[in-house]
Amino acid sequence: MPHAESPEPVIDEGILPDAPAEPASSDESPNGSPAGSSQSAPTDHVPTEKDKMNLDNMFDDDEDDSEFTSSSAPQPQLEPAQSGRVNDPEIMKAFYQRLFPFRHLFQWLNHSPSPTNDFAHREFAFTLQNDAYLRYQSFPTADLLRKQCIDLNPSRFEIGPVYSTNPRDRKTLRKASAFRPLSKELVFDIDMTDYDEIRTCCSGAQICERCWTFITMAIKVVDKALRDDFGFKHILWVYSGRRGAHAWVCDKRAREMDDAKRRAVAGYLELLKGGDKSGKKVNPKRPLHPHLERSLNILKEHFKSDILSSQDPWAESDASAHLLKLLPSPELVSALRKKWDSAPLRSSESKWSDIDSIASTGVGSSEQFFAKRLQEAKQDIVLEYTYPRLDAEVSKKLNHLLKSPFCVHPGTGRVCVPIDTRKVEEFDPLAVPTVTELLAEIDSWEGKKSEDNVDEEKKIQDWEKTSLKPYIDYFRGFVGGLLKDEKSGKREREEDGDPMEF
Repeated sequence: MPHAESPEPVIDEGILPDAPAEPASSDESPNGSPAGSSQSAPTDHVPTEKDKMNLDNMFDDDEDDSEFTSSSAPQPQLEPAQSGRVNDPEIMKAFYQRLFPFRHLFQWLNHSPSPTNDFAHREFAFTLQNDAYLRYQSFPTADLLRKQCIDLNPSRFEIGPVYSTNPRDRKTLRKASAFRPLSKELVFDIDMTDYDEIRTCCSGAQICERCWTFITMAIKVVDKALRDDFGFKHILWVYSGRRGAHAWVCDKRAREMDDAKRRAVAGYLELLKGGDKSGKKVNPKRPLHPHLERSLNILKEHFKSDILSSQDPWAESDASAHLLKLLPSPELVSALRKKWDSAPLRSSESKWSDIDSIASTGVGSSEQFFAKRLQEAKQDIVLEYTYPRLDAEVSKKLNHLLKSPFCVHPGTGRVCVPIDTRKVEEFDPLAVPTVTELLAEIDSWEGKKSEDNVDEEKKIQDWEKTSLKPYIDYFRGFVGGLLKDEKSGKREREEDGDPMEF
């Protein structure tokens, strides 16, 4: 299925044969931008001496843990009502200037406070306001990434792998094979559109509190498996900005996985298939794998409250017909169909209870292993309606790009904020702030400060004045934990040395 949140990347021909091919209508110029089109992307910006001087004055030194100061660039005063478009260029530029946490993003991808190739050789891809797609961008520092975002003013940008050389220099290499991806976070994508056949409240791009529980269930199951079964520790979950969530597994061991290992992890977590002749999409081997047993224990309460009660998936006769196809005994199915046809308004909760109540009367019990087969069928039904529906293709390739955290979704204006898994059931996607709301919050804060004649003893970053603060605080804590482990791991490797050295 297509990746609903990220457009398929335009690939430079001849470099990555296993990635989607470059559209025939666009030729990439040497600087990485599409050439020969009125919709072509801006060329790479070469900083002048004046730019460099401004950059030096614009940012604090790298040891300062605070974000870029809000006085680093002209601050336009924007009213949200000035434009009906959430990706209005002036609004987006103000967002990059005042709110985007570039320094923390740098530390997250760099795995160190000081610049390394983990960041310098990392690919960034920009979707510009004219829908041009600019690939193979790279930056030695957070300052230059920030400057490029302000100059190009993309509607969004995506993060790719760390390459064997600087992505900007790939065309200077004698052999295309010398340019290859080395590492990238193991990523997962959960999109609500994959649940359209079982959710009854919304469809397509629409979401509500009732159907968001599908994403909550998926996060719980996948996060538990990644931590308990694979031993991963640093897993960042991010709201996609509209109808889904992305996971970034940031442990060094995960980042260094090749495609075969990534496919294996994705396959381990994948359960739902296309379906057999009866439409059955869940056919696990018995006895159930411990991961599925654990998942059932997590999901069974959600099935009662969020599926049977809230979604009421079998209220319609055609939907209840699908349920009957998933049951093992023709005799039981016939009895249930007769009962439900006589009471067409029967709820899904009642229909689910009818299965056991009619089976307890002995209907179908003459069939061999009936009780066992019925129990297994009911387990499979619970899994079909609650188990995560992953876009597995996103996870299988080292060179796949994924939208950066804290980007703004152009369709909703909402910021792609991290999700705290310790409070995952409290997360409300409809309460996530939009970019226009955040800019209005800054103006409101500064207006109140001016009225109160408050003097700032300590410089307060613009994001600290808004409802984005708790999300950036969480991200800073996550990055701090990752850097701590990276530092201790590096020290251990240095102390162990080469085992073959005498």
